[in-house]
Amino acid sequence: MRIGVLTGGGDCPGLNAVIRAVVRKAMMHYGWEVMGIKNGWAGFLHMDVEVLDLSRVSGILPKGGTILGTSRTNPFKTEGAQEKIMDNAKTLGIDATVAIGGEDTIGVAYGLYKMGLPMVGCPKTIDNDLGGTDYTFGFDTAINIATEAIDRLHTTAESHHRVMVVEVMGRHTGWIAVYAGIAGGADVILIPEEPFEIGKVCELIKKRHARGKSFSIVVVAEGAEFKTSGEDDSSIVVQDAPLDEFGHVRLGGVGSVVGREIEKRTGYETRVSVLGYVQRGGTPTAFDRVLATRFGAKAVDLVKEGEFGKMVALSGNRIQGLKAHGRTAERRRANRVELTGFLGQNWAIVDRGADGLDRCAKVKVFSKTCQGPNPQRFAILLRFKKPCRIRAVRWREQELSAGGDHGYQSWEDACSLFLQANIAEPFGGPERFLIVDYDSPYLPG
Repeated sequence: MRIGVLTGGGDCPGLNAVIRAVVRKAMMHYGWEVMGIKNGWAGFLHMDVEVLDLSRVSGILPKGGTILGTSRTNPFKTEGAQEKIMDNAKTLGIDATVAIGGEDTIGVAYGLYKMGLPMVGCPKTIDNDLGGTDYTFGFDTAINIATEAIDRLHTTAESHHRVMVVEVMGRHTGWIAVYAGIAGGADVILIPEEPFEIGKVCELIKKRHARGKSFSIVVVAEGAEFKTSGEDDSSIVVQDAPLDEFGHVRLGGVGSVVGREIEKRTGYETRVSVLGYVQRGGTPTAFDRVLATRFGAKAVDLVKEGEFGKMVALSGNRIQGLKAHGRTAERRRANRVELTGFLGQNWAIVDRGADGLDRCAKVKVFSKTCQGPNPQRFAILLRFKKPCRIRAVRWREQELSAGGDHGYQSWEDACSLFLQANIAEPFGGPERFLIVDYDSPYLPG
């Protein structure tokens, strides 16, 4: 048997680790041949391939980027390109293909699978925004790079009594900004999921200075949006560049706009640092190397089992094959459920999806069992307006467990969900949030 492997979309740390794992698992365990398809789907279109063997992948585990090259080629953008890929796969004798990429690459792979080409997907993106998997490799490396940069900016900001605005990647999701911002001790974090008012940002910085702090760190995701409020803008900031073949704009520049407004409105000296592509380069962290290796090995197992049309995914600590459908390539956003009020009351939901619809209708604490003064055991009911794939619900550092037989079928199809948690009073301040990690609305089939 001969399998192909390709990398599409933007590069990220860990791609070579997947390629290495695919080759080693295929050759050493199953005795298969592996064909490397160069430069993403463009290599399939032009039959630009190379034979991959153990010597070719030796030593590439710690290397960033991809030895196969990549591109943002979209076969569904050009008439006849899909059929050409199908024909070229037969000509090359490729029996199945492992496609490593983000939402666009996985989406193309699923489209070709529906046309009859055996495909297995492997999720890759530093943005961590791919539905169906808890984490994508590349994300951990990116947040470590961003966190280190924020740590370094702390010292110069404090020395010069400045406001430092740090623009990070992430496209239309705020995972990098949130994780790196929290880890780096940022004072303000701006993400696409929560459009912001620049006036409120400035007020936060003024209050901090009033407490005696002479510097502030603001982390802003490249896709962060200004909220409509009087004179404020109401759109994202993009670079003057054409769309790519998947219709994406080139984001960037919001950090400069935020920095300029902060200095104008507060009078505090402000500097902007755009981390940019440095977040995508260099050697992967140990976590990303291990995750990428596990993904690659599982992808080959799915090929062996004939489980095509699936994507490997991390669920908890298990690697599994997830049936793609259309939703696998949907964007996974950083979301939150805000609980207003106090323990023992019904709590209102403030949780709005990318489509502007309220995802949850009600959260209610319906019972409480004291186990001493602190903590206390609570059963919590979440009611969702629409079925959606719930991945996890957390409060503080703990993951809340689904409790008993209360009528819901599974996390996959939640409309009503009962949870149990040990929650310590008081329940206020930053602890008033339940973190609900869910994919886009679940659409059967």
